[in-house]
Amino acid sequence: MVTATETKKVKFEILRQDTPESTPYFEKFEVNYRPNMNVISALMEIRQNPVNVDGKATSPVTWDMNCLEEVCGACSMVINGRPRQSCSALIDQLTQPIQLAPMKTFPVIRDLQVDRSRMFDSLKKVKAWVPIDGSYDLGEGPRMPERKRQWAYELSKCMTCGVCLEACPNVNSGSNFMGPAPLSQVRLFNAHPTGSMNKDERLNTIMGDGGLANCGNAQNCVVACPKGIPLTTSIAALNRDTTVQMFKDFFGSDRMVD
Repeated sequence: MVTATETKKVKFEILRQDTPESTPYFEKFEVNYRPNMNVISALMEIRQNPVNVDGKATSPVTWDMNCLEEVCGACSMVINGRPRQSCSALIDQLTQPIQLAPMKTFPVIRDLQVDRSRMFDSLKKVKAWVPIDGSYDLGEGPRMPERKRQWAYELSKCMTCGVCLEACPNVNSGSNFMGPAPLSQVRLFNAHPTGSMNKDERLNTIMGDGGLANCGNAQNCVVACPKGIPLTTSIAALNRDTTVQMFKDFFGSDRMVD
């Protein structure tokens, strides 16, 4: 294995797939090395001149990207066996040949582009938003205690990149587990003074099939998260909250318990 600084070429092995139903295959590429280049810039070079190492013209590689500064979460892929953002994956820090593959948790659309609808559907299921319709001016929003605001801000950094779902062994084609990101968003919006109006509904949702009970506590998610979000802390807190909710439902209490 060599690093990029030891060669004038950067070697890639990209797992490609022409259609959602076709058989995946590896294709090798080489691009000229430039200092400070990342995986995205290398893919742009390949797209500009789609010729593989055998000198044969091929179709441009397909992938998702948007902000190019690790904010949107669109460019997630598996790089050298690790799910991460390709915009922040610097060539100088990667061993060659650099192997790129789509996240296997989600259906492949083409090449490195995947359909993350599974995650977005889970966010809809848990109502991961503050229920304000915008039809009239509510004025200044309710204040949050500074201590709560600080940890809530950490949860709000989630960019729905899907990396935590890819790292989680319990999120797969044979499971309907919603995964760490939607669960953490339940804790975030339940902590919001206005969002807490739907707290009971969110907790009952994650107490059902595909929810909290499907977590195997592998803790891969918190290691893989590019934003360092304390996902396992949120899951532990939700275990407590759902236990309280279970007793509330059993005894018929409508009293909010924080």
